[in-house]
Amino acid sequence: MREEDQLQQPLTPEEVMQELRFKATELLLREEWQESVQVYTQFINLCRDQISNKSHQNHPDPDLHTKLKKSLCLALSNRAEALSRLRDLTKALKDCDQALKIESTHFKSLVCKGKILLSLNRYSMALDCFKTAILDPQASGNLETLNGYVQKCKKLESQSRTGAFDLSDWILSRFRGKSPELAEYTGPVQIKRSELSGRGLFATKNIDAGTLLFVTKAIATERGILSSEDSGENAQLVMWKNFVDKVVDSATKCERIHHLISTLSSGEDEDKLEAPEMSLFRPEAEGIGELNEKLDKVRILSVLDVNSLVEDSVSAKVLGRNSDYYGVGLWVLASFINHSCNPNARRLHVGDHMLVHASRDVKAGEEITFAYFDVLSPLSKRNEMSKTWGFHCSCKRCKFEEEMCSKQEVKELEIGLERGIDVGSAIFRLEEGMRRWMVRGKGKGYMRASFWAAYFEAYGSEKSMRRWGRRIPAVDIVVDSVAEAVGCDERILKVFMQTFKGNGLSVVDMEKSLKLGRGVHGKVVKKQQALRSLLDLGTHDA
Repeated sequence: MREEDQLQQPLTPEEVMQELRFKATELLLREEWQESVQVYTQFINLCRDQISNKSHQNHPDPDLHTKLKKSLCLALSNRAEALSRLRDLTKALKDCDQALKIESTHFKSLVCKGKILLSLNRYSMALDCFKTAILDPQASGNLETLNGYVQKCKKLESQSRTGAFDLSDWILSRFRGKSPELAEYTGPVQIKRSELSGRGLFATKNIDAGTLLFVTKAIATERGILSSEDSGENAQLVMWKNFVDKVVDSATKCERIHHLISTLSSGEDEDKLEAPEMSLFRPEAEGIGELNEKLDKVRILSVLDVNSLVEDSVSAKVLGRNSDYYGVGLWVLASFINHSCNPNARRLHVGDHMLVHASRDVKAGEEITFAYFDVLSPLSKRNEMSKTWGFHCSCKRCKFEEEMCSKQEVKELEIGLERGIDVGSAIFRLEEGMRRWMVRGKGKGYMRASFWAAYFEAYGSEKSMRRWGRRIPAVDIVVDSVAEAVGCDERILKVFMQTFKGNGLSVVDMEKSLKLGRGVHGKVVKKQQALRSLLDLGTHDA
């Protein structure tokens, strides 16, 4: 009986903890993150109970309290590692901080915290963690990795502080390999009430064309190749569901992401929403603390309906995607940019980052605007497209063209082009009409942009140019006026470049092409040979 009693005797707390520790470590090594978190939580709770239990003061081992503290520190660090792999960054960071309260230079906790802070774009704090970790004797076997993290933090911190990005080498390599690592950056912009709609993003100083306005990382993205066998609608629905799940998961696990999403409009009561401070979007922003409000999944769905952006075909082409490529994402700061048919900004997608730059010169106080759809199309087409977005555009260009399109001759030109009249003739009649109507400055650029398809076809046809070349404006005049009115575009650049095909560019023309290229691709392409490579790519593939 005694033997049976001994076999049925309960395990001591120390023995239970030992079993839990072995099990949790095994799960961690097998990368079963969720299960390891559960077991580490049991161990941590038991360990804390033992530490707070005064009875261990009479334990035969006088160092038991110290050993328990060390065990707790390591368990917190390991649970933080598992939580970070599950992207539960808020909880992971708390575990690291609690471990470092026990042992301020704990190597594993410092490295884990550094990696979490790096993924949260808090580069300076991450750098401090890695620098401290390098001083630990344990670092000797990991020096190369740690030095890599240190250099990465320094580079990203510099980018986020100065906005000095350069994609030239990546472009010159023809976008081979992984896309470059980029920091988040907030330039000379702020959020204010907008006359266009609700809130908008505004320039805080005069900005030259090509200047980087901000770089922001997506909360989540979903990408894929749509099937050519059907309309792709089913595939898009599946991708949309996956995308929504990713956003909800990120908001659930990270308080900062939850807070960022809470600043966005759900499409209702837009005028009552406050304009958030720009400090919230700066990479080194401190933690915002716990939110009182619960995660509202229904509201998040409405937010995504209003604020999600599809990666445009230009970005897909530059990133080497094919025509069936489809990508959708949520970039919070970009969501505050309103549409205009005479936009002054463009975006480029690099990995999960979006780079936004001025596509033409912008004055201090001017609102930053995107084109939500193709603005090189007539007013009637743009009105149709704006309806699908649920709004009516009332920008300066649309107001101007509403007056112009009331003219019978403009209506006849639109109908004639739809029926296939000679494009050279249409351009000639439009230019003569603008002369009679005394259209000046940007007005000419607006009208030329609306009839861009005709200009594009005429300038690309040797037959049209032989017949109409002397009676319609030179390419560079039209290109300059359209770019000034609606910002530059690959198609505008293509027309300009193809005009000189076979004849070579003069120094003046090359400078102009480079300026137009910066309007399209931004000043993040610093090397001329890289920009020329993009110009060449646009000429052949646009």
